[in-house]
Amino acid sequence: MNLPNKLTIFRVILIPFFVFFLLYPGFEGYGNYIATAIFIIACLTDLADGKIARKYNLVTNFGKFMDPLADKLLVCAALICLVETGQLASWIVVIIISREFIISGFRLIASDNGVVIAASYWGKFKTTFQMLMIIALILDLKFAFWNILCIVLIFIATFLTVVSLVDYIIKNKDVLKEQK
Repeated sequence: MNLPNKLTIFRVILIPFFVFFLLYPGFEGYGNYIATAIFIIACLTDLADGKIARKYNLVTNFGKFMDPLADKLLVCAALICLVETGQLASWIVVIIISREFIISGFRLIASDNGVVIAASYWGKFKTTFQMLMIIALILDLKFAFWNILCIVLIFIATFLTVVSLVDYIIKNKDVLKEQK
């Protein structure tokens, strides 16, 4: 197993620890900081595994499948936890998770037809802002501007989620046509 795939597996392994430190009440305010550190490490492994895989030609079918799945698991776990803590409205999480299912379905259909749907810039911006939003909400700093920053990040992440979905559908609408 190559290094990028090991980083992807490591990211998946980090998820239960992230959830534990975020939700377990026994850390008296320190759990959020530990969870934030774990989340940032997981995000950095996402950045590193892709760069390493492309730079050293270590792209594998396992990586193509597991890397986006690991990202979805990490982000969805964080979003669900943020609903649990009351920091994020469930309707926003439903929009974000629904988009992930729709795009995954598109990719599955495309794959069956021999087509690879690459990540778009809108999708990359969406992921970046979702991760920034999650970090800001978990930190939950008590500065006057922090709530405003969090609201702005929630709005941008949700907006980019919808825009990236529409972009994928428009660019890949032919995937839904029956192939002969």
